[in-house]
Amino acid sequence: MTATTETRAFEAEVAQVLHLVTHSLYSHKEIFLRELVSNASDALDKLRFESIADPSLLAGDGELHIDISVDEAARTVTIRDNGIGMSRQEVVANIGTIASSGTRRFLEAMAQDAKADARLIGQFGVGFYSAFVVADRVTVLTRRAGAGASGGVKWESDGQGQYTLEQVELPERGTAVVLHLKADEDEFLKAWTLRSLVHRYSEHIAFPIRMPKDAGDDEGATPEWETVNAASALWTLPKSEISAEDYQGFYKSLGHDFNDALAWSHNRVEGNQSFTTLLYLPAQPPFDLMMGGRDERKGVKLYIKRVFVMDAAEELLPNYLRFVRGVVDADDLPLNVSRELLQHNRQLDRIKASCVKRVLDLVETLARDEPEKFATFIKAFGNTLKEGIVEDPSNRERIAKLLRFASTRGDGASKSVSLDDYIGRMAEGQDTIWYVTAETHAAAAGSPQLEAFKARDIEVLLMSDRIDEWMLGSLREYDGKRLQHVAKGELPLDEAGKQKQEEAAKAAEPLLARIKSLLGERVEDVRVSARLTDSPSCLALADHDMAPHFARLLREAGQDLPDSRPTLEVNPEHALLRRLEGESDDTKAGDLACLLLEQAEIAAGAPLDDPAAFVQRMNRVLMAG
Repeated sequence: MTATTETRAFEAEVAQVLHLVTHSLYSHKEIFLRELVSNASDALDKLRFESIADPSLLAGDGELHIDISVDEAARTVTIRDNGIGMSRQEVVANIGTIASSGTRRFLEAMAQDAKADARLIGQFGVGFYSAFVVADRVTVLTRRAGAGASGGVKWESDGQGQYTLEQVELPERGTAVVLHLKADEDEFLKAWTLRSLVHRYSEHIAFPIRMPKDAGDDEGATPEWETVNAASALWTLPKSEISAEDYQGFYKSLGHDFNDALAWSHNRVEGNQSFTTLLYLPAQPPFDLMMGGRDERKGVKLYIKRVFVMDAAEELLPNYLRFVRGVVDADDLPLNVSRELLQHNRQLDRIKASCVKRVLDLVETLARDEPEKFATFIKAFGNTLKEGIVEDPSNRERIAKLLRFASTRGDGASKSVSLDDYIGRMAEGQDTIWYVTAETHAAAAGSPQLEAFKARDIEVLLMSDRIDEWMLGSLREYDGKRLQHVAKGELPLDEAGKQKQEEAAKAAEPLLARIKSLLGERVEDVRVSARLTDSPSCLALADHDMAPHFARLLREAGQDLPDSRPTLEVNPEHALLRRLEGESDDTKAGDLACLLLEQAEIAAGAPLDDPAAFVQRMNRVLMAG
């Protein structure tokens, strides 16, 4: 056979990843072993699954395992598996190019957080490149299951921008990754170091991880291998046999996370349909939560009778729970299940419903029993959870109960007030949950629309997350109480208050008519406000209107929204209104009327049509004053 060798350049994104990895992971060098063992485990999972339909792929070698060996003289560490292996085309796609990995999203995340280092490795499918943290040259020898010995492929690179490909003879299927260690990485030539790393990061890989039993064997002798990990599917064990350390260790290997999980739920369902779930809440958001996190979602692995089928998070959990990590192992789904079958499978629908219930149960338990952990959860995932208000109507009330908001009676910007807290503090006869939305907490807390509510000691929820306005389109009521924006509808006035409002409106009719005339087509209406006590003006919204700041965000995102004119509410008792009322010069009165509208728009987060004209008007009024 004539070997075919070629040299290729890495794609630009891969070259960037190699540079970042080799310069950013110096504090977590050992992560390379976790990632390469994880890749080997994936290869074994894929072979076991494909061999169900084609048993010949096992070719008499059905004992799947991962072997780690050291050659001190050659200064190499080798991680080998007898899994699915790769063809020449697959090697190029999986290692040399961006392919379907998360390489680009990895780069985006690193650009956002220069301190991300090892927390990112493995979350975007780029774990292989961590080998170059400790190695100045990496050799991959691989042969796809089902191919002949001549189908072997040798890949080699020093990580400097190029790699070589060569066709070679390989007697066995699978993949061997050989790390030629850098001069200052002697610690990884010690077998006990590698064993301790396996225990730390890969203890619960479901396949045996083997190392030579006696490092003192004669050179060239066939090693006697021993298993150095638990090699068991942790979720299949009784809960009474699993320690908290075991659960956390499994989570870290599953989620590529250095931090402990916040909480977990491990359950076995027996009956007509039997399955096991082990689901974790992370303590901090995975880096792919918002960057492509709603597409190609991973995090919950689907097994059938302990055989890995796929990363099937979108079939097992709804989008708003995409931060959950874990495994689901079903007994009675067809082993040859495809993604298309999964999407139309009633059994899986029941499993999905059970997973959602378990996660919400887990969050509710945190809220009830562990407030500090719950506060950590809400800070990390509160906004993601809000998506469930829109996406999961059947659980809307449960989700709403878990949400937390800032409030005019809360602790500053702290989002610690639940809807139940609010209802519990309602005055007798109050039947509305009042809220205000704005682009920032400061803008919400300083909204002039709150003045009458503060004067009447009515609590208002302060909502400043971008998702809030969208969420509130679906959250119209809670526990029989309607939710209402402070700028919409009528204020809760007693009979005396209503009479006073009517008298004020009657007395201000000439002023209102003049302001409306001066503003012309810029406003829908001008009226006396019951909301204002200190400010001169504010915007009022119709029931179907969205908040101005949210409308602006949608337009900036390219949404085509219908044009609408605002309703301006004014406070006739304010000095600016009295000044306008006594101004005989229509030009000066026009400046004052426009400023009343524009300051109300600014406070509501609406864009100014002509900022330069606003500045000029403001200067004229200041100079005249």
